[in-house]
Amino acid sequence: MLREIHYNRVEALEYAKQWALKRNPKYMNFEDLGGDCTNFSSQCILAGCGVMNYTPTFGWYYINSSNRSASWAGASFLYKFLINNEAIGPYAVEVNRDVVLVGDIIQLGDENDNFYHSVVVTEVTNDNIFVCSHSVDSYMRPIDSYLFEKIRYLNILGARE
Repeated sequence: MLREIHYNRVEALEYAKQWALKRNPKYMNFEDLGGDCTNFSSQCILAGCGVMNYTPTFGWYYINSSNRSASWAGASFLYKFLINNEAIGPYAVEVNRDVVLVGDIIQLGDENDNFYHSVVVTEVTNDNIFVCSHSVDSYMRPIDSYLFEKIRYLNILGARE
């Protein structure tokens, strides 16, 4: 039987702030393989929940550069995992902008629903949402400063172990 785990938004935030402008040597840098943004977002989520899902093909995990899930570093795969996960690991729901919290994930896409960039929410004000990300490395960047056609907001509800 699975046990619910609280998503620690403070831990996710602290991790994002610590590693936004540099790389954690425990993880491969995906910059030359299409970007490091979702890898960084996954690291932040892990900091907030502490549990991975090692299910082959459809899980969410990183063991090393050659043993990881597609959802760890691929924006669309991360979305599918978080939204559909009913097993071990983090899970989320897609929400409106006004529901976004620190530690949540925002994904940016084009007019064809190709979501290509994941960022981590680090502050929410009445006027804007601020994020940290890799590829381009950003610290407390306003989400409204990005150019995109579509946007989706993923509220991390918790995790299970």
